[in-house]
Amino acid sequence: MIPTVHHRTATVDGLDVFYREAGDPRAPHVVLLHGFPTSSHMFRHLIPALADRYHVVAPDHIGFGQSAMPAPQDFPYSFEALTRITSGLLRQLGVDRFAMYVQDYGAPIGWRLALQAPERITAIVTQNGNAYVEGFVKPFWDVVFAYARTPGPDTEAPMRDALTVESTRWQYLNGVADPSLVSPDNWVHDQALLDRPGNDEIQLTLFRDYPTNVDLYPQVQQYFRDSRVPLLAVWGANDEIFGPAGAEAFGRDLPGAEIHLLESGHFALESHLGTITDHIRDFLGRTLT
Repeated sequence: MIPTVHHRTATVDGLDVFYREAGDPRAPHVVLLHGFPTSSHMFRHLIPALADRYHVVAPDHIGFGQSAMPAPQDFPYSFEALTRITSGLLRQLGVDRFAMYVQDYGAPIGWRLALQAPERITAIVTQNGNAYVEGFVKPFWDVVFAYARTPGPDTEAPMRDALTVESTRWQYLNGVADPSLVSPDNWVHDQALLDRPGNDEIQLTLFRDYPTNVDLYPQVQQYFRDSRVPLLAVWGANDEIFGPAGAEAFGRDLPGAEIHLLESGHFALESHLGTITDHIRDFLGRTLT
């Protein structure tokens, strides 16, 4: 029997936060944190694949998906603020201790949750969710950091290119050996949300805030060393945003980390759902007992 997935909205700090939820709330909790430019839609197939054994919660970050999208003057768009909303949602839902799956933007949100309350994190699955400078692939990040250092018309232009359908489609297909495995619905869905009036300014604000995540890396790596948290990396090895060196680096601070490089790209779930699901179920089955 396929588990039922519920689509719900909670109010956190006065903002509507959309989330997908499945599984028995009394089971071990697994929180799925999505990246840019998508939403919990990226977990639409993974949620029921885990929910027979776990209580799975996948929120949309503020400014993404079906969650509220206040204007930048009405909400301080930063990774710290997105973490605050996520933490508030989890506490409201009674998700006290949990394993987390982090991808792209979900990683710096997840790392902040872990730094705030290390005892709440039972295990980590990272799928192209970076925590090391080795993971940054040029020239993608040169452009992002140039804009963050000196915002202006010249540095902003390439970041606006990152908000186009061509860029969104590239993120899904680049590095995937068989593009026919990736549904076009993904980038059509994401692009419709990116193209909402005012969303460009939200995304540009988060691009400018991205260096704060890198500043946290020494603390995050110390957290790994101190906690010895169980970690599984299932990583699209052909990703030209977060490269495989970022996956392998986890082994430096977590010698027991389980690292699997897949012949895929940034959104490896789209081409390797079965493989990733098998790795996760095996990993959590051993670590959450």
